[in-house]
Amino acid sequence: MKTFLITGASRGIGFQLSKQLADQGNNVIATARTETALQKLKSENPEHIKMQCADLSSMDDILNLTTYLDEIDGLVFNAGALINKPFTELSDSDWKQMLDVNLMAAVRLIRSLIPKLKENSHIVLISSMGGYQGSSKFPGLSAYSASKGALSILAECLAAELQEQRISVNALCLGAVQTEMLENAFPGFQAPVSASEMGAYISHFLIEGNRYYNGKVLPVSLADPK
Repeated sequence: MKTFLITGASRGIGFQLSKQLADQGNNVIATARTETALQKLKSENPEHIKMQCADLSSMDDILNLTTYLDEIDGLVFNAGALINKPFTELSDSDWKQMLDVNLMAAVRLIRSLIPKLKENSHIVLISSMGGYQGSSKFPGLSAYSASKGALSILAECLAAELQEQRISVNALCLGAVQTEMLENAFPGFQAPVSASEMGAYISHFLIEGNRYYNGKVLPVSLADPK
């Protein structure tokens, strides 16, 4: 039995990932900003899911979260935000939000978590095909894609820095997945993969992937993402 911390667990991929890990008998610490959604997740498997509300843009919340934790076997940084707006209309505040939520929250959290990570633990950063070099890019997603690209590079850098501690770090660049965030950004678009299907893939990668990969930025997409 292993213990994993999952961020952005209140909906979509994070919700499904947490549920599937728990159903496999693992202990899951699920975190998000919304308590009612986390309570719904916990009700799916109260024996194996613990919830801890946290706003990862707040250093105080991160410290409260990491103080609450015992040792863990891995982290999936799934929390994120998306702005769909033409480059010329993006404000400095928009850019700051994308970088703070999609990159700096991961930096702060991982920095605080390192003492809690067991040997042979696995950090998985959920990036996007928009942040994968050489992939097709789409109008309106410059701030989102740039922040996710930075998250991908962070995975490569952390893998090198944490190698002596036997902590593996990889990034998964996801294509379009049918989630609430996608629906809000692209109304009417139907993704080829469900949140449940992607949750199953990530749960397997979290548990087994560090046997084969470290410091890798891996595309997970059937086609160019929207």
